Amino acid sequence: MSPSREHRVHEKGRGTMSVDFRKLRSFVKIVDTGSVSRAAAILRTAQPALSQQVASLEAHFKHKLLIRSNVGIAPTEAGLILYRHAQLMLKQIDQAQTDMNQADASIAGRVSIGLATYSSSTSLSLPLLREMKSRHPQIVVHINDSFGQILSELIMTGKMDMALIYASEPIKGTTLQPLFKEEMFLVSPPGMVLPGELNEALPVGALADTPLLLPSKNHLLRRMIDDALARARVAPRVVSEIESVPALSAAVLDGLGATIVPASVVTATPSFAGAQIRALTRPVIDATVSLCISDHLPLSEPALAARAVLLDVVGSMTSRKHAGISAV
Repeated sequence: MSPSREHRVHEKGRGTMSVDFRKLRSFVKIVDTGSVSRAAAILRTAQPALSQQVASLEAHFKHKLLIRSNVGIAPTEAGLILYRHAQLMLKQIDQAQTDMNQADASIAGRVSIGLATYSSSTSLSLPLLREMKSRHPQIVVHINDSFGQILSELIMTGKMDMALIYASEPIKGTTLQPLFKEEMFLVSPPGMVLPGELNEALPVGALADTPLLLPSKNHLLRRMIDDALARARVAPRVVSEIESVPALSAAVLDGLGATIVPASVVTATPSFAGAQIRALTRPVIDATVSLCISDHLPLSEPALAARAVLLDVVGSMTSRKHAGISAV
């Protein structure tokens, strides 16, 4: 049929009556199956009702749409034109319904996220909460700033959905996704005498007699620091074990000792502005921050949404190339 003929088919039917999409859907199903009875079974509609719908369409368009033959039912030339247009319209209607359903069905629920205290994650919590509020306002986000090893245990037991922890080696019961590395810095009291110039990296071996304020031995960061000191053949002089950043910064500024912390803790702690900050070398201490989830418990829909947001926030942070922070 020529384009002008197709145009006339629509012109003849215009304005006589409305055509609902239910009738068009029935018509398309009859053409697809080649049988009124098969279409009726699929649509769970009585055959006489389908026949009436086809008759209504033929009356509307003033054209015969279907013809019966020995092999079943087939569309006429006009029916084939209607079939093609109906398929497009029904596809658009289905897509519109899907879009509306997705707009109405905001993800709701609760998600628990652990952020290790001595980590860039301390500076991640605010942008993470902001982004979650913007994208998923119906999700309640629970932030836990406990310590690395405990967080992994909470993940294993299902008490927490995910966590950012210091770890690069496998932990039983979890899956680790390395996200970025943080360089560790020495933070010392303003008057503490150390070798070299303030703008020079300090060899780890020079810390032999330095009073240190460090996290406890069960903390993953402490293990990294002890390993670096051991490689430099230094026996650490630990005078206090502190796992609170405010208490740690107060102790440093009071002259009780020096500490070794990730770059993000240095920049996110205003009170450290009055302290001496030195990079460390021979060896450089790099702490890997990984996303930790259970390897046997599936993430809920809110948790999956939160993980996507968290990865976006981390990606944005590493792309801005914060001092001391680098992508894995």
